[in-house]
Amino acid sequence: MFIDIHVHARSLPGPTRGGKQAFATPEQLLGRLEPIGVERAVLLPLISPEVYEPQSSQEIVEICRLYPDRFIPFCNVDPRAITNSSDAPLGHILDFYRDQGCKGIGEVTANLPFSDPMVRNLFHHVERAGFPLTFHVAAQIGGTYGLYDGPGLPQLEQSLADFPKLNFLAHSQTFWAEIGRLREQGDRYGYPRYRIDAEGVVPRLFRQYPNLYGDLSAGSGCNALKRDPEYAVKFLEEFQDRLLFGTDICAPDTPTPLVDFLIELRDGGRISGEVFEKVARGNAIRLLDL
Repeated sequence: MFIDIHVHARSLPGPTRGGKQAFATPEQLLGRLEPIGVERAVLLPLISPEVYEPQSSQEIVEICRLYPDRFIPFCNVDPRAITNSSDAPLGHILDFYRDQGCKGIGEVTANLPFSDPMVRNLFHHVERAGFPLTFHVAAQIGGTYGLYDGPGLPQLEQSLADFPKLNFLAHSQTFWAEIGRLREQGDRYGYPRYRIDAEGVVPRLFRQYPNLYGDLSAGSGCNALKRDPEYAVKFLEEFQDRLLFGTDICAPDTPTPLVDFLIELRDGGRISGEVFEKVARGNAIRLLDL
């Protein structure tokens, strides 16, 4: 029923986080995906030190080779890799992992501005390689992870304009909070619960830039829809060709509320079976050429 655009796993769970297992093993992940109807899932390496212990793209490729019918590999490259400079020759790394079967790059989580020359260098090489790019947006520099942008996402917009052949898969609280007009700037850090009285910058960016795609995973993507189901129906209908289902399962007990919400919308006749099918799996098949 679903292709999940965004999950994480590690061969060994690694150090705990908050006293709990931080990442599922591949077997634990499969145990979570099967009951909710996920046939295949994109495995994303977390390579930047801002998030956790860096994980290699090679580990992801090896896991996917053990379960080729269940997992789809993405590679990852930190913008600071190789020379920590804006002219780092990152292209040959992307070419290598494309030859190993990788279908995209991400999740990019380096805590640098979108406008940083090293980030733009990465975008240049990813655009040339023809990969879609999954990224996390952050509301600040320091104390967190993800590419930084300010209110209204002006740096993301400039990137969309400057790299028109690069398909950006947007994700995180800071991105999805701006589906509606922000009542307070602090709402960029979390999960606004109020209804969408006026559209935010996200719908405008979708209309203006065909290379913007929406990763609906995690609490951020689900909250963007569930906070105002009436608007969610309109949003899903208008952008049905560029929204992708995901869970962002990290730990074995990561919740997956988007599954039930999308099924409820479909079974209640609020979205069509065609829209559901595109968001659930069809757009992933097309974007990743599966």
